[in-house]
Amino acid sequence: MSKLRRRVVTAAEAALAQHKYVSTVDVLVGLGWLTSAHVERWRQGRAPSLVKLAPVDGVRLRDVADLLGEWARESGLTPSDTAYLSGSRDHAPLIFVGDGDEAVFRTHWLSPDLSPARREQMVQRQNKAPDLTVVTAVPGDWTCAECSDTGPYQIMSDAGPLCLTCADLDHLEFLPAGDAALSRRAKKESTLAAVVVRFNARRKRHERVGILVEEQALARAEEQCLADEDARLRRRERDTARRAAQDVEFQARMAAEIQRLFPHCPPERATEIADHAAVRGSGRVGRSAAAKVLAAEAVTLAVIASIRHLDTDYDRLLMAGTPRKDARAKIRPTLDRVLESWRG
Repeated sequence: MSKLRRRVVTAAEAALAQHKYVSTVDVLVGLGWLTSAHVERWRQGRAPSLVKLAPVDGVRLRDVADLLGEWARESGLTPSDTAYLSGSRDHAPLIFVGDGDEAVFRTHWLSPDLSPARREQMVQRQNKAPDLTVVTAVPGDWTCAECSDTGPYQIMSDAGPLCLTCADLDHLEFLPAGDAALSRRAKKESTLAAVVVRFNARRKRHERVGILVEEQALARAEEQCLADEDARLRRRERDTARRAAQDVEFQARMAAEIQRLFPHCPPERATEIADHAAVRGSGRVGRSAAAKVLAAEAVTLAVIASIRHLDTDYDRLLMAGTPRKDARAKIRPTLDRVLESWRG
């Protein structure tokens, strides 16, 4: 095995273990011939081809792609043709070396361990057109390739950088990052949207600072988030009522009794069991007459209930339609084992 093949295989195995697939671009980054910043710039459409960013020529890149294909076939990986489109205005196809057939570069090799459904999902995601990428810029430091004007934003095209007006994106509203729910909903509601990034000189990479979306989409997203705020308010009110119903002193005594009966029960778990079982008006075992005097049987029932739901498959069995009696019988060995370990 040649030195280059060994390096290609090492990089490919690392990428496959991490992503369940491997591409030529992954291997080139693994070899150190490209950085993630190089790939990001290329995907934004800000480089004419990938080879222009690499320290080697197109022949060397093809050697890597061929060696990756040989190893992938020997390893039983599944080939998948992948569309490489840029985040420029027209989603132009990305160019790897610019001469000859580039299909070898566009092949992704998928792990044989993937289920058919997972494989299909991965292929769809990889072939989805990327988000349009708009880059913040200093007005005056650049000029639009069509109108020769400048501005705070630019997006790449085949002709070069464009201002938002020439790119037909000037009707979009800027939504700063910071509210994930609002951003997610606004982007979903918007027929046309773009991600806005800014170059971080210290980290030497572009970082997301917000999105551009349609004004109506932003308004709809804001209405949805306001409705969510009402729901959050109701939840806070329920939490307040629940906390008011807690008998802190009684719960502390019950937690101490759990620790006495089950010395190896983790202290935080004993507190959790007591807090859950002793809520006023809950009807749980912790509020029974026996539990109020901390009878050993009632306290043990509270512990058993916690183990049953959190440490066994009881809830899953019930959801699967297993009768309650049968479900309890199936999980009994596990329940007894936890009880005995806590008793010590």
